[in-house]
Amino acid sequence: GYVTMLKLCHEAVAKYASVKRIAAVHILGDCPISNASVILACSSPHRRDAIHCCEFLIDELKARIPIWKREVYENGSVWKANVEWRNGKSQRVMKRAEIVKN
Repeated sequence: GYVTMLKLCHEAVAKYASVKRIAAVHILGDCPISNASVILACSSPHRRDAIHCCEFLIDELKARIPIWKREVYENGSVWKANVEWRNGKSQRVMKRAEIVKN
């Protein structure tokens, strides 16, 4: 997880040249429904690059990292993989942590 997130951040700053800083956090452990499990922030003098960079990061994080979650219901629970990751394999093939560029 962490190493892949760090690699994604390096790829993102290479892809979006105006992005100067990225913060990426994925919550481990319990995460109530009302809470965010992934937090991404990108800073850039150009709003569009920051928005596209965040979009790239969340799409790639979900495609490359096998995130499992246990959904708990009143009558039991079920383990689910993220949609982009099934049966231990990434369902998307694309070549596309905190990084600070000077």
